Amino acid sequence: MKTLGIILIVLGIAMFFIPGISVQTEENLVDIGPIEVNQTKDHELTWPSYAGGISIAAGVILLFAGRKK
Repeated sequence: MKTLGIILIVLGIAMFFIPGISVQTEENLVDIGPIEVNQTKDHELTWPSYAGGISIAAGVILLFAGRKK
C-alpha cells in the first residue's frame, strides 16, 4: 500500500504541472493502388485540475494506512 500511495502522490503532482497530453493519429482517407491520401488528426486528453488533488489525497491516505500495520 505504501508503494501505491507514493505512486499516486507522484502522479497527482505531475497532473498539476502537466494539464493534458496531445496525441496524433493518422487516418487513411483514400487508398487507390499505390496512391494513398492520409490525414493527421490531433487529439487532446485533458483532466480537471482537482483530479491531481484527489490523487495526492488518496496517496497520502494510503501512506498513513500502510504505516499503522
